[in-house]
Amino acid sequence: MSDADPAAVPASSNAQVLVDHLALTARGGDIWSSEPTPLPLRTGPGRIFGGQVIAQALLAAEASAPEGRPLASFHCRFLRAGKVEQPILYHLQRDLDGRSFTHRRIVAEQDGTPILTATVMLHATEPGLAHQPDLPPPGDPETALAAMRSAMERGGTLGGDLARLIAPERPFEVVPVDIDQWDVREPAPAPVRGWLRFRAPVPDRPGMHRAILGYISDSMLVQALNLNHGISWFRGEYDLASLDHMIWFHDDFRADDWLLYVTECQWARHGRTLTRGEFYRRDGRLVATVMQELLIRLTEAGKARVGITGGNHAD
Repeated sequence: MSDADPAAVPASSNAQVLVDHLALTARGGDIWSSEPTPLPLRTGPGRIFGGQVIAQALLAAEASAPEGRPLASFHCRFLRAGKVEQPILYHLQRDLDGRSFTHRRIVAEQDGTPILTATVMLHATEPGLAHQPDLPPPGDPETALAAMRSAMERGGTLGGDLARLIAPERPFEVVPVDIDQWDVREPAPAPVRGWLRFRAPVPDRPGMHRAILGYISDSMLVQALNLNHGISWFRGEYDLASLDHMIWFHDDFRADDWLLYVTECQWARHGRTLTRGEFYRRDGRLVATVMQELLIRLTEAGKARVGITGGNHAD
């Protein structure tokens, strides 16, 4: 990693803390456990970042599967906020070990109370048809990084949402393709594109790279909603909670190399919103697709921003 990267941090910092923390302890009987969340990874007021639980659930599923069956799809529901000061137990149910497919159910618990449920499918890869969407022309991460560095050197203020994402303590870098999308004040619907890279070397274990993508995938999705409506969580215009999260893994990749994350908000109504994301390697290969449903509750400031009176939704 270049010393010139404005958000770069040593590999021994929080990114390495995350790699170490994701390791689970086998407790027997298809139960795995994690340690309480280390201080450097605590991102909110006592709540565990959802991507952390996703990543550990993915690792628990892969640990129980036969060799040669990488993750194909993951679907979880967030039931309660996790508490950073407590460990998590991951209870796994082996539903299927077929000739080419493996299926697992997982319940993540704290104090005997579920905080997340998940279903996971693993598939022995096989030959077949192949096609994918064309990669939107994004330029390259080095050019985007230079543009962001230039904006910072000019002394301009970055949007609050972006400033939070590129903070040095975050385990991964985010470099926007279009920096103007991160200080939105008026609706400007468009895909949000950003280059992401984990800040520490990741062991040569594909399962760990998939787990880290799971961790990273729980970021940047909500910015597409912000762009659609000209609002921002950072400005206190809404409260949010993740309801469910789905990932389809398509191909191999490295989480410590640049990945392009393209997100769009496809629907919002009744206090919920649905967003979609796609991860591409630098060579244009689509490696994962993400969908997430969020609960969005406008604050008074948010209602004023979008012109809603009385209710908490718009038709």
